Amino acid sequence: MNRPDHLAALKRPLPASLAAVLALIFAERFSMTQAMREHHGRDESSYDPMLPDAVIFAHSTEEVAAAVKLCAAHDVPVIAWGSGTSLEGHVLALHGGVTLDLSQMNAMVAVHAQDLTATVQAGVTRKQLNEEIRDTGLFFPIDPGANASLGGMAATRASGTNAVRYGTMRENVLALTVVTADGRIIKTGTRAKKSSAGYDLTRLFVGSEGTLGIITEVTVKLYPLPEAISAAVCSFPDTGAAVNAVIETIQMGVPVARVEFLDENGVKAINAYDKLALPEKPLLLFEFHGTPASVAEQAQLVQEIAAEHGASGFEWASRPEERSRLWAARHNAYFALLQMRPGSRAISTDCCVPISRLAECILATREDCESAGLVYAIIGHVGDGNFHVQMLVDPDNPQDIARAEQVNADMVTRAIGMDGTCTGEHGVGMHKMAFLVEEHGEGAIDTMRALKHALDPKNIMNPGKIVRW
Repeated sequence: MNRPDHLAALKRPLPASLAAVLALIFAERFSMTQAMREHHGRDESSYDPMLPDAVIFAHSTEEVAAAVKLCAAHDVPVIAWGSGTSLEGHVLALHGGVTLDLSQMNAMVAVHAQDLTATVQAGVTRKQLNEEIRDTGLFFPIDPGANASLGGMAATRASGTNAVRYGTMRENVLALTVVTADGRIIKTGTRAKKSSAGYDLTRLFVGSEGTLGIITEVTVKLYPLPEAISAAVCSFPDTGAAVNAVIETIQMGVPVARVEFLDENGVKAINAYDKLALPEKPLLLFEFHGTPASVAEQAQLVQEIAAEHGASGFEWASRPEERSRLWAARHNAYFALLQMRPGSRAISTDCCVPISRLAECILATREDCESAGLVYAIIGHVGDGNFHVQMLVDPDNPQDIARAEQVNADMVTRAIGMDGTCTGEHGVGMHKMAFLVEEHGEGAIDTMRALKHALDPKNIMNPGKIVRW
């Protein structure tokens, strides 16, 4: 429903000689079938499918390097694929080429429990990592909702529900193994907690969305499992009251682990989808980590703050199964809202602003959605100023799509004007490219482009994403 008209002219055909060599090297793990190409030609974004010419399932860093080296020799684009859960068109093959599926690179390389670190192949998912380390008393906290791969999470600088306490992938990646555009294998960083040695290449590749190199291994920080965990949910008379309660909580320094906001549309959707009976009002979902005493103290303070803002129905979920049900419903919100308008497609977008401007930004965005007559929900990791808008549109109605895109553009412009950002965690992909100049300025974009030209002179690494060539 949302494919730029000029892309057909950009497609680079896959040479038959290259296809033959790749088929010889990778055998049954090389595919040019229509079904396989279609599966890898879409993500969770609103864009229509854009198919690669071929798909390779890699098993090692060396295999990735070999494939990239061959593609570079033929000027063929290469797109890294993890689990396909991105929301801004990150993995779509705008120029055709070869998709390198890293999902079978799912080995645990090393767990150093005493150092609170783990090194994994890029295809390991966050749920797999936590399952593998559960007996160590440690966990990996970054939770973007989807069961994304660690390589993809590093590439998009993902965050999620726990970011207010534990940070994002930017703060939690210590080192990477990366295959560069000419097929070399490089290491960035070490397991040391800090370093002053040279350029910070780890941070360069974290968030680069596969446009500078392909991440094949990731070393991440781990954290001790909290002694006590408690969750609470409460409803508010309106959106402003809920968001202002969060702002006050953060400004008072309460170390909440998670605080999630759902507007009444989001609550209505998850009630129907997950068979819940939550009051269909703006809602906050809190989680507290720590000792039993500290958790109780945090919760009591938050309850008092919420009450001052008109909260009602403050309910506790201390048992693991109760917490799991609430958080599962929150993570299902994207799919729940889709059921509110059968046959629709979702345009999902996000922004992030300084916490003091959050209520203002959300309320203005809500007014825009109402004025446009959209079916929508506003959901957010509001503890760090980040919120998402999911708008349902008729994929065959250009005016419907245009209204949603206008709301997105107005929201982003508003956020940037508040000294915020066009995307707090979705990443740029294709959808947010137009806003980067507005946010960073021409000089900064020229610097980004110079990095792209220096590290990928043939423009084969996920071309057409983040910055224009």
